[in-house]
Amino acid sequence: MYDIAIIGGGIAGLTAAIYGQRAGKSTVVFEKMSFGGQIVNSPMVENYPGIATISGSELTERLLEQATGLGAETVQAEVLGIEKQPPFAGRGRGNDEEAFGTLFHVRTVEERFECRSVVLAGGMERRLLGVPGEERLKGAGVSYCATCDGMFFKGRDVAVVGGGNTALEDAEFLSEYCKTVYLVHRRDTFRGEEGTVGRLAEKENVEFVLDTVVEEILGEQAVGAIRLWNKKEDGHFLLNVSGVFVAVGQIPKNEPFASLVKLDEAGFVMAGEDGRTSVPGIFVAGDCRMKHVRQLTTAAADGTVAALAAVAWVNGGK
Repeated sequence: MYDIAIIGGGIAGLTAAIYGQRAGKSTVVFEKMSFGGQIVNSPMVENYPGIATISGSELTERLLEQATGLGAETVQAEVLGIEKQPPFAGRGRGNDEEAFGTLFHVRTVEERFECRSVVLAGGMERRLLGVPGEERLKGAGVSYCATCDGMFFKGRDVAVVGGGNTALEDAEFLSEYCKTVYLVHRRDTFRGEEGTVGRLAEKENVEFVLDTVVEEILGEQAVGAIRLWNKKEDGHFLLNVSGVFVAVGQIPKNEPFASLVKLDEAGFVMAGEDGRTSVPGIFVAGDCRMKHVRQLTTAAADGTVAALAAVAWVNGGK
């Protein structure tokens, strides 16, 4: 039996494992794909405090080595669900047998793992455009995080694709660094906040490209242009850009836990900065939690908070 089961091996999950182990608890980290999360595919990370420049793969490799070096175990498997078990007699913590006597079973295809607490840190997936060139040019001009990669495009022309708040905020952020920001949206109005739309409309280096969809991202070694189709005019045209920032939605990886913990309308786990979910003993960290800022540093902070909350729970504290 483990003290803390961590679902997801990204920055938040590995940080949780480090803090759990340092607190003297046994931890196990489950990861379906490769450990490290989405940042593994980033060729250069320049926004992690204390490390001027590092690749995403090296950063996560260091974290994984640190966690396992402290004794954390890893399981390469997809978690299909978590089952809350009835209170177990004689082994509860404190005076509240109902709360502290609960166990959880983490279920994979082949096994069930018993644990005293759980940290959900499965992260999320960015919704893709699904157009030719997107997959091939990821990390070579195609980005899903303006605040992560925007500085690489200082003084250059870029396109932001989307019409919600994330797209608007990305365009506003990039307008401070880029020569021209083209905001491409498939409708004639934006879904995001009107105040942000108004500020963007006043910027000389921001251009709205409405009623338009991206058909292809072009470039050999890096992004050089995007092929667009204007629905109203039924016309095709090219837009020369060095970067494409895709902001058409996010998909949190919380479906296996939807019947257990409360999720918001978008599928993110409902929890505050303390990481506590609607189920005592289950905590959440990182991008799968409802929050506004999703960065490496906030993922690490979430992992720290959730792990320490889980440690307190295992020790019998509320």
